[in-house]
Amino acid sequence: MNKLALLTLAGLLANLAPAIAQTTEKLDAVALAKIRDEGMNRSKVMETAFYLTDVNGPRLANSDGLKRANEWTKAQLAKYGLTNANIEAWGDFGRGWDIEKSYVAMTAPYYHALVGIPKAWTPSTPGPVRKQVVVMKAATEADLAQYKGQLRDKIVVMSVAAPLKPATEGAIRRYSDEDLKKMTEPSTAPARTAPDAAMLASRKAMAALRTAVADMLVAEGAAGVLSARGGIYGTFNTSNGAPYAADAKPALPEIETAPEDQLRLIRLVEAGVPVEVEMETKTRFQTQDLKGYNVVAEIPGTDKKLKSEVVMLGGHLDSWHAATGATDNAAGCAVMMEAVRILKATGLKPRRTIRIALWGEEEEGLHGSRGYVKNHFADPATMQLKPEHEKLAAYFNLDNGGGKIRGIYAQGNEAVAPIFQQWLAPFADLDASTVTLRNTGSTDHIAFDAVGLPGFQFIQDGLDYFPVTHHTNQDTYDRLIADDLKQASVVVASFVYDAAMRDQKLPRKPLPAAAKPQ
Repeated sequence: MNKLALLTLAGLLANLAPAIAQTTEKLDAVALAKIRDEGMNRSKVMETAFYLTDVNGPRLANSDGLKRANEWTKAQLAKYGLTNANIEAWGDFGRGWDIEKSYVAMTAPYYHALVGIPKAWTPSTPGPVRKQVVVMKAATEADLAQYKGQLRDKIVVMSVAAPLKPATEGAIRRYSDEDLKKMTEPSTAPARTAPDAAMLASRKAMAALRTAVADMLVAEGAAGVLSARGGIYGTFNTSNGAPYAADAKPALPEIETAPEDQLRLIRLVEAGVPVEVEMETKTRFQTQDLKGYNVVAEIPGTDKKLKSEVVMLGGHLDSWHAATGATDNAAGCAVMMEAVRILKATGLKPRRTIRIALWGEEEEGLHGSRGYVKNHFADPATMQLKPEHEKLAAYFNLDNGGGKIRGIYAQGNEAVAPIFQQWLAPFADLDASTVTLRNTGSTDHIAFDAVGLPGFQFIQDGLDYFPVTHHTNQDTYDRLIADDLKQASVVVASFVYDAAMRDQKLPRKPLPAAAKPQ
């Protein structure tokens, strides 16, 4: 280690000492300094992100891309020196699906290439298809009657739900001090309640309308579909256009496009200008293996009494397919992989076992983490606990984009909040200091919390996650910021190490009741 690094470490230790002396947590300043030095000065996080995104490509659930990423991450974790690296089945998922070719353009009244990609789990066209366009606007099932007999051999352009709005804020957004302070205060938002009858009826009607539209398009013999959802300035939100279940009903070839392109087609048709579109998609279904998988690996614990206990960290490896899933969630996986790499590179000896999990099939409903929790810890439907339930010390998750960590959501666990405040104290200079009792939106820590396990998600700067990269065709490596991911890796590695070294497991909330059937 060079002289500058030694001076930096010495300064860090001096700054940490007063804070540690005032706490009840036993923080190892030397270990934290080693973690920071390795993570900031010899980081591999962007290299890992490059392989997860550009090299492995999109990682749709049960696709070839996700399988490539599973194999690569398993091998990489073993290369770091982790043990028991394994691709573990969590349960049954459904069909895999991959794109082999995709093309769409307006060919009349003039040629214009459109921005678009097939919706997941939609079939191929029978080669290039050049057809006239029909615009469909249907708010209720009754609206569909006007299109009967009008759709055969046509490409149907679905209406855009809302007009586009110009951007009104800066592209990159970070939490201000005031924002973070508000997060520590009691929430003024009304408590969430179960959906009332009117809301349930509305949801049921919308689901019925989607099914009716899909059935009508097939029955009427439409040639294909163009749709657009969300997005601005050439971005579009991606999703699935057909179920992934092995026994799903037939659907039409469908391409999602940028709203600007979709709206141009609609305006031309509504003005009485004949519009023609050419599209070709070649997609492939995989039905040989319908299971979903997670990648897991461990750093074995060294304490005779505590090594059977486990500290977990993770993020979801799967993504949508319009881009390479950089901020959602290669960033989280790269940080978690970097955290365990740091712990191995520094030679630290955790008392508890540290287990990393890279989840599959999160985007379709947290399937990977929920399946893992059900297999290893407890089924939330019955709350019958498995022996491993008692052995989990904590689970830490990262899945809110590529922004640096600003703190952590304590998930309503009042007993853990002061512990986290002390663990964050060494990182105030890295802008990570906030602990809130609130929770963030559903991601894989929810699977753990649902069975009474201490699962937590970190607070991250939003950057351009919404609306630019989240589930869009712009979610690429270029949207990642190296300094943010380095900082996040250091904070995560330190939290995991603190949890692995603590005399007791983290405090838990009371066990929840068994979940009521939906």
